[in-house]
Amino acid sequence: MKSLQDAIDFAIAHEINWARDPVGDSAHWGIHLNDPAPWNVLRGPVHARGPASGLILQGGRTLAEWGEPDRADLTFSIAKTYLALLAGIAHDRGLMPDPNEPVRLRVPGIGFESAHNAPITWLQLLQQTSEWEGFCFGLPEQVDRYRTVIYGGEPAQGAKGDARPLRTPGSFWEYNDVRINQLSLALLHLFGEPLPEVFDAAVMKPLGCTSDWRWVGYDDAWTEITDRRTGARRRVQSVPGGTHWGGGVSISARDQARIARMMLAGGQHMNAAGQAVRIVSEAWIRLMQTPCPIAPFYGLLTWLNDGPKQVYPAASRRSSFMIGAGGQCAWMDPERDLVVVSRWLTPEHTNEFFRRVVLALD
Repeated sequence: MKSLQDAIDFAIAHEINWARDPVGDSAHWGIHLNDPAPWNVLRGPVHARGPASGLILQGGRTLAEWGEPDRADLTFSIAKTYLALLAGIAHDRGLMPDPNEPVRLRVPGIGFESAHNAPITWLQLLQQTSEWEGFCFGLPEQVDRYRTVIYGGEPAQGAKGDARPLRTPGSFWEYNDVRINQLSLALLHLFGEPLPEVFDAAVMKPLGCTSDWRWVGYDDAWTEITDRRTGARRRVQSVPGGTHWGGGVSISARDQARIARMMLAGGQHMNAAGQAVRIVSEAWIRLMQTPCPIAPFYGLLTWLNDGPKQVYPAASRRSSFMIGAGGQCAWMDPERDLVVVSRWLTPEHTNEFFRRVVLALD
């Protein structure tokens, strides 16, 4: 029988080859480098990272940890799942009662007025099927057309950044970070307060997370909103759903595990006093884990395992995942009541790492 230490040793031995410090050495750091010029530059802050790190929890109990699990590191596109949780909080509060409603009806004047963009719904943005067209804080969504990601869909049939003909909203799935940033901007206007403040009050503090996490935007991603609480105009920063061009969420593996554990429990958290605290409605968590009809490996900014093509074959089919560049992954397995957070592991070796975890536990 394999031990968990065998799995951990494997993860440590296969740390991603990105530089530990991106300053002065970007040859193996970041995904903006793959973009066509002039979009292949950082627009927000980044910082040095730690070693391969993570935790394994079962039944809420920590079985193992390695590296620096309390270090707040950039988590890249795992921030997308946090946007989906924020959308659920908006839904639960009645700010977005119908995810199938066009976005422009509740947040007019921010880029959903054209004939092509007008029908786009919240659900389509959350499923990455919106085909939204335009610029968000100076970045054109075209830069991520023909983008191929290793976990989803067929390989792109064109060069990244080429002007792929757009489809009808809702009819084509494509992983597109600019469209995600447009969703974040829409949620900012919907809440009427900065998303990091909402996330901290609604998710992080109730879960007992640390205070050293950060969610920051690009240097020029500032806009004015009407504060929902005071009615006053307020200049705030819109945050991205990842670190494609810098910025994004810096968070520890332990806090990521707390969020994943809450999702595994259907949006509920048991606090230190043994009381159940509702973070997000169970119905919304189920919607996040409902396969997109045209991309069954994907829910609402969450990766799924029960489709024709499994994201990680070593994991159970009921598993779901938060995944980000640089080897970031949080695995949620309801069959084993299991949460595994792995950071800075070469993506090509993640499935083998999960296989070794399964061997040790089963």
